[in-house]
Amino acid sequence: MLLSVPVLVGCEQENEKPNIIIIIADDAGYADFGFMGSDNTETPNIDALAKRGTYFTDAHVAATVSSPSRAMLMTGRQGQRFGYECNTSEPGEGLPIDETILPKVLKEEGYRTACIGKWHLGDLDFQHPNEKGFDEFYGLVGGSRSYFYNPKKSDNPANLMTKYQHNGEQIKFDGYFTDELTQKAKQIISQDDEPFMMYLSYTAPHSPNEAKKEDYNRFEGNARQTYAAMLYGLDRGVGEVVAELERTGKMDNTIIFFLSDNGGATTNGAANYPLKGFKGNKFEGGHRVPFIAVWGDKFKNETAFEGLTSSLDIYATLVDAVGIDSSKADKKLDGVSLIPYIKGEKDGNPHNTLYWRKMDSRAIRDGEYKLILTQNVDTALYNLSTDLVESNNLLHTEVEKGNELMEKLAKWESAEWINPLWIENGWAPITNGYHERLMSNDITYIIDLKKNKKNKKKN
Repeated sequence: MLLSVPVLVGCEQENEKPNIIIIIADDAGYADFGFMGSDNTETPNIDALAKRGTYFTDAHVAATVSSPSRAMLMTGRQGQRFGYECNTSEPGEGLPIDETILPKVLKEEGYRTACIGKWHLGDLDFQHPNEKGFDEFYGLVGGSRSYFYNPKKSDNPANLMTKYQHNGEQIKFDGYFTDELTQKAKQIISQDDEPFMMYLSYTAPHSPNEAKKEDYNRFEGNARQTYAAMLYGLDRGVGEVVAELERTGKMDNTIIFFLSDNGGATTNGAANYPLKGFKGNKFEGGHRVPFIAVWGDKFKNETAFEGLTSSLDIYATLVDAVGIDSSKADKKLDGVSLIPYIKGEKDGNPHNTLYWRKMDSRAIRDGEYKLILTQNVDTALYNLSTDLVESNNLLHTEVEKGNELMEKLAKWESAEWINPLWIENGWAPITNGYHERLMSNDITYIIDLKKNKKNKKKN
């Protein structure tokens, strides 16, 4: 079942369809990578990947927590269209049976498909990766697990969500889980039949904070020692994946997207500097993420793209690249193809407006302005062009602009969206409390990259 692409096909048709790899880091911070400004972590391979393509400085995920963010990326659709805006926590929560995700569409185009790592999109049989379009699945269906094989906890056969499996059958692994996922990714790449699509969904650097001993020792004296070591393991994996593509001669015809699934979890050591906020809230630190696109010489190299971009665009871009006939579609995508923007054929922003919603919190980004509304808490308006850290609330000085954005947000909510099919019990008051304090500038958690420590700043 194909989905409509609201853009013209932006790439030349070639005899050979491109391979596709979507690499997702879990809970990584906006400033955790060298190409994003970090000087107290080591990510040479991911930095090198950014130099081989285009990296986006104003890129956002469509949700601020893992499960809905992944659902929206894989469908290319705003989760409010199908009631998906909260993390899953109970059996049955996850992808609806009638939502088609990217691998299913690509299989119909002759792709072999693989999901490696974290799924977190439902645990029922019809929600399993193999039932949603993936030929191969090596990973866990839940949201996190130990980085070491543990038959008493994560790998207890009774632990449906965390045990490591291959296509539904539990399997064992030796060593470190990030390295295990990398080896399975290399295995998929090394196969001769093409084209392939791989969703490489690392659990790193999500908690629990566990690192290989040699990686941990590498960062002795670093205030984020374990976190930096976990990130280094992730970077090593990306480097090995790229090396395998080079070894097999597939690199030049492989589209690679790299991003984090949501803003950094500062409680685990992630850094979102200079952004306010963190995973789970509607400030920039909750949804602005590192974002890279690479495709041989077809995408501009070592280029920063400043236009407003969304993870929703990955689906539309890949459908465009493959040349799927959008006239066969029966559902509308909310992303747009980034190909004409990356190639320089189109100027400006892929999006003029982006929206976010989860339970009591909403946000709208419209041009340089952003409005955050939390029910029973407060509302704030910021101009990101002059106030990226979101410290100066303009709601009472730019009343007309505030009213304009509130009207747009209300119109968006009154569209064909449906109410969430489930909520995160207990999290609303916690998130609301964060929003209240962040709006009042009471607490802003920032990793000071120069002093290498966490500060609690009052503005």
